[in-house]
Amino acid sequence: MNRRIRIPLAELEFSYSRSSGPGGQNVNKVNTRVQLRWRVTETTSLPDDVRTRLIEQNRNRITTDGDLMIASQRFREQKRNQRDCLDRLQEIVEKACYRQKVRRPTRTPRRAHERRLSDKKKKSERKQSRRRPGYDD
Repeated sequence: MNRRIRIPLAELEFSYSRSSGPGGQNVNKVNTRVQLRWRVTETTSLPDDVRTRLIEQNRNRITTDGDLMIASQRFREQKRNQRDCLDRLQEIVEKACYRQKVRRPTRTPRRAHERRLSDKKKKSERKQSRRRPGYDD
């Protein structure tokens, strides 16, 4: 998965069923749909901070028992669907490894603020000088 994160295959549980995807008459005979279960809440493969981010990011994929569920039926072969599940698991774990930076709000520097106001004033004076003299001038 990651250089420091390795998930042993013993922690993953695969189940197979009939797919509704492509395959013609083969769909009715062969179990090509793959469902991967991984007990995220009890795994020792993930650091605690990564585990909490993974659970937070994938709340809708995790059962009440704490199992992460990934299913694939994109391909006609069971092995390709199994590989697809593993690839998606890898993407999920890599996304959970990334810690989003905390944004610290900053203020506009005083010099930039003053420069903006002086530019506005100069532009106003320039446009004012282009006007025709009126009664009140």
